Amino acid sequence: MTITASTSLRDVAFIVCTALERSGVTAVLTGGSAATVYAPDAYQSADLDFVVEFRAEDADPVKALTGLGYHLKGDHYVHAENPLPLEFPKGPLAVGGDLIREWETFRDGDLLLHIIEPTDCCRDRLAGFLFWNDRGSLDQAVAVARAQEHSVEIETVRRWCESKGHVEKFAEFARALSAAG
Repeated sequence: MTITASTSLRDVAFIVCTALERSGVTAVLTGGSAATVYAPDAYQSADLDFVVEFRAEDADPVKALTGLGYHLKGDHYVHAENPLPLEFPKGPLAVGGDLIREWETFRDGDLLLHIIEPTDCCRDRLAGFLFWNDRGSLDQAVAVARAQEHSVEIETVRRWCESKGHVEKFAEFARALSAAG
């Protein structure tokens, strides 16, 4: 489990998540980094965002991270070689004020990755468009929905957008999704 300058975001996510899990911390990948895992050909995040959902009393996440070559710099962790910093936004895990209680767990050999589900990832990316008119976030939501077309529950996304008062922006998302297909 060595992280180098060329280790991809996906591989860093698996390595970090596994090390944290082994130290007694359950951390879930979210934000743009989750979008990169789900739609790597469409979007590349510049950092990894993990929300800590569980921490054992005797957990030592700092030791786990320093063992991988990370050190704290300001409010994030940086690696001596790899350009992708780690950020740990304050929990709980949520999208637009809605708590997330379930997530995916992927396995790759003896590594694991806890990551928000594709529908929640799509909503998370869409939130930037709904609340701050960020068109890049709209593009990311479309990319995740396209790449995970059988896993993103579009009806759930529609209802969520409506509950937030953004019927028109959901319609724009649906048009962009249709045009991308």
